[in-house]
Amino acid sequence: MSPFLSYILRAGLYLGLFYAFYLLVMRRTTFFRLNRVILLAGSYLCLLLPLIRLRTVSSVSQAESPTMVAVGQDVETLTSSVMIPWQLLLGVYLAGVLITLALFGRSALKTGRLIRRGKETEREGCRLVLLEDEIPSFSWGRRVVMNRNDLAENPAIFTHERMHVQCRHTLDLLLILPIQLLFWWNPLVWITREELRLLHEYQADEGVIQNGIDATQYQLLLVRKAVGEDRFTLASGFLHAKLKNRITMMLKPNSSSWMRWSYLALIPVLAAFMFACNPSRKAQEPEPAASEADVITLENDALSFEDVEIKPTFNGIDADEFARWVNSQLKYPEQAKQDGITGRVTLQFTIETDGSVTDVKVLQGVREDLDSESVRVVSASPKWEPGKHNGKPVKVTYRLPIVYQLR
Repeated sequence: MSPFLSYILRAGLYLGLFYAFYLLVMRRTTFFRLNRVILLAGSYLCLLLPLIRLRTVSSVSQAESPTMVAVGQDVETLTSSVMIPWQLLLGVYLAGVLITLALFGRSALKTGRLIRRGKETEREGCRLVLLEDEIPSFSWGRRVVMNRNDLAENPAIFTHERMHVQCRHTLDLLLILPIQLLFWWNPLVWITREELRLLHEYQADEGVIQNGIDATQYQLLLVRKAVGEDRFTLASGFLHAKLKNRITMMLKPNSSSWMRWSYLALIPVLAAFMFACNPSRKAQEPEPAASEADVITLENDALSFEDVEIKPTFNGIDADEFARWVNSQLKYPEQAKQDGITGRVTLQFTIETDGSVTDVKVLQGVREDLDSESVRVVSASPKWEPGKHNGKPVKVTYRLPIVYQLR
């Protein structure tokens, strides 16, 4: 998997966990401002957590070499079975990002055209845009857009939209937009965006009531706007979920201040998830007596792959990517195919301080043609990013098993 897709997946899991905690614990409280801050700050924190690499220590009887197995097969077969799916997945992901961006762009254009149709004036710290059309009132940035009749007949609507402007709710929507673009595939992201908008409505409703407007009359106004004046007598049957939540929240007593401490439960939850998502490293054991291969390593002033502090990387990823590259280059010798020869060829090579591959050796062979093909491919390797020890580039020896199988 490419590092980008791996990062997106890990960050998406952190976001999912964080948003689930919000929906279960935080959404029922009346700490509207605090919830806004935590929702936005927590979202961006979840983008950073996958970049923090924590590693636990586990003891083992002896150190094990990483297993990198390349299967000898036709290049066409490998390309169709290994390389294309990840490229296709990345293409689908990028297409989703572009579609999501296009939808937001379309919405912004429609909003801009609507604003330009109205008459704009300065009023009570915001830009009031009045339209003759029967449209739902809304705010964007410093602008409040509403119908002229609504302004005359229902001044509480203007007060509500002015609260949105004063609380800078547009900024929240702009900050959550990159999260939506990157994680459009995560339904919890879209649910949380709606929760953020609902927090905005709670905060604006609270501001309206604090400005001296009667709460009961204001709630009746919300119902009339939701169901229509002509159907007001049937209002008891409406199923407007957000409106119901807003009225319920206005009637709800303020949450106890001790409830803020329950938010701290998120810290151990995220910490435990971080440890679960990070690989463990094995404790160092006393090194056994030097074998012939170890003597060669010491004579070449090279460290083994397991011992180097910062391991070499291939194509900016890791050693797994090198195994995939070897797979894409191998050609199963025709004579070996005809003879039905299979087996494992184990190679050892050195990654120099400049990233070049040298000293390719067959430690365990199968047959000359299979051995030669393995050496040919590994010897043609592009340069690696060299390993580092004590902050300096060093030579690193690496062993690669290549398994030839007939399919």
